[in-house]
Amino acid sequence: MKVSVVVCTYTLDMYEHFQEAADSVLAQTYDDVELVVVVDGTPEVYERVVEDYGDRGDTVIACNDENVGLLASRNRGAELASGDVVAFIDDDAVADETWAERLVRAYEEEDAIAAGGKMTPEWIAGKPSFLPEEFYWLVGVTHRGFAHGPGEVRNTFGSNISFRADVFEELGGFDIDIGGRKGDKNLQGGETELCARMREEYGQGVWYDPEAEVAHKVFEYRTEFRWLVDRAFWQGYSKRAMESFVENEGKEESGFLWMLLLESAPKRLNRAVRSFQVNYLLQFFVLCILTISVGTGYVFAMFRYQS
Repeated sequence: MKVSVVVCTYTLDMYEHFQEAADSVLAQTYDDVELVVVVDGTPEVYERVVEDYGDRGDTVIACNDENVGLLASRNRGAELASGDVVAFIDDDAVADETWAERLVRAYEEEDAIAAGGKMTPEWIAGKPSFLPEEFYWLVGVTHRGFAHGPGEVRNTFGSNISFRADVFEELGGFDIDIGGRKGDKNLQGGETELCARMREEYGQGVWYDPEAEVAHKVFEYRTEFRWLVDRAFWQGYSKRAMESFVENEGKEESGFLWMLLLESAPKRLNRAVRSFQVNYLLQFFVLCILTISVGTGYVFAMFRYQS
């Protein structure tokens, strides 16, 4: 089973990070791996990629004529891929050396049609002590409460997800017009929409293997409180919008919010009171603020996307 891994990039500012991502793909313990690089409309970056990786037989490199965005670039990468499985990783992430091996195991042993794994944090400027693990998803990291071990989930992060190539093709890939056609540039969650369509079409979700790890670089700006609150708002907004586009969407989000309100928040408050530790109390307040921000974004979107 051949695995094609698509990495999209577009700016020289990220080139060193892109190299780490690409090199991690090429250093997999699984032998049959193809690296597919799509440069999103930046000739200078394309020239660097060709110079550094163009002489490798296990690498395909392409450049878009113009900047078309991440989802369209991923779709082009999937079209260029020759593998039985097409996987995706971002240019600010680093795959564990056994990542592809673990994904292949899901297809061969679990009869999966899509598979993904755990996103772990690589804190570039240090771990923010105030950020509760339940909200690690805001910075692209698998959060506490996501899943209890291996099993089927709706979707994993777009930087650690894969599909059987024929399934991805039949579904038409990512909906590149999630923002454009819907007239809303703030919408997020291309993999969520695609996996919801996949579940409707095939009756299966994504097989989640927590040992199929990809580290996500969390840059300093992503640990700023103001950025996190803003991110939470637009994530809540996007989740409500997705409910309008995809049938039966939203159950997992509502369940997660109830878990935050009824389990996580009381536990953290109890821990803060009993231990008298300022850090626990701070995390409790931040958890409440971020939950409110998500809920506010959700309600705000209800007026724009009324069923």
